[in-house]
Amino acid sequence: MADGIYVSMNGAAARMAQLESVSDNLANAQTPGFKATRPSFEAFLANADGHNSSRVYPAAVATQVDLSSGAVVQTGNPLDVLPTGKSFIGVKTSSGVALTRNGHLQVERDGTLSAAGRPVVDRDGNVITTPPGSQVRIEPSGSVFANNVKVADLGLFEVNGPVDRIGPSLLSAQDQKSVTLSSDTLRMGEIETGNASPLEAAVQMVSAQRHFETSMQALMTYKKMDERAAEVGRTR
Repeated sequence: MADGIYVSMNGAAARMAQLESVSDNLANAQTPGFKATRPSFEAFLANADGHNSSRVYPAAVATQVDLSSGAVVQTGNPLDVLPTGKSFIGVKTSSGVALTRNGHLQVERDGTLSAAGRPVVDRDGNVITTPPGSQVRIEPSGSVFANNVKVADLGLFEVNGPVDRIGPSLLSAQDQKSVTLSSDTLRMGEIETGNASPLEAAVQMVSAQRHFETSMQALMTYKKMDERAAEVGRTR
């Protein structure tokens, strides 16, 4: 009986991990620059006392970030930019430079250019600042001008390796050596929304919820059978 309890418990835990991922994808489907996560599942054989077992345990072994492009929305805002190709905008965080596809740029009161709530960096990794109150514009080449004077080149980067998501639209390369400067340009007056399909996420949520409920029902059934077997053993 205990084997069935463990298998059902692992199945429920795996579906719970899937539900968390799908819920996050659905909630951020329209968030600019959002990248969905996709859990990976694996079934493995238990090893008991050094001997192979016939028990198969399902598990969510990893959650990968889907870097595919999202839908493009034309906004007409001159400070909304969309990196071409697979490039990312570099932003400053407490742990270094992070990456984002959220091109909804803003000029803060102190003149700092920001994206996804973080200061934008230039090609050397330095925060881009402009004189407070100046007229800021950005060229498709990535050049940043303040009152028609060039102040910086927007930092565009490519990543050739796995990444971790550290915010709804913020990514961090697992190996900083995989991040390189990009020669891509910008599309003006456009932003990229999340790459999670609301319809697909809703269908996945219903499916994961049903599998979770099935695993929990099996868990309760095995638990009752185990309790019944123990009760029969005591009466004997």
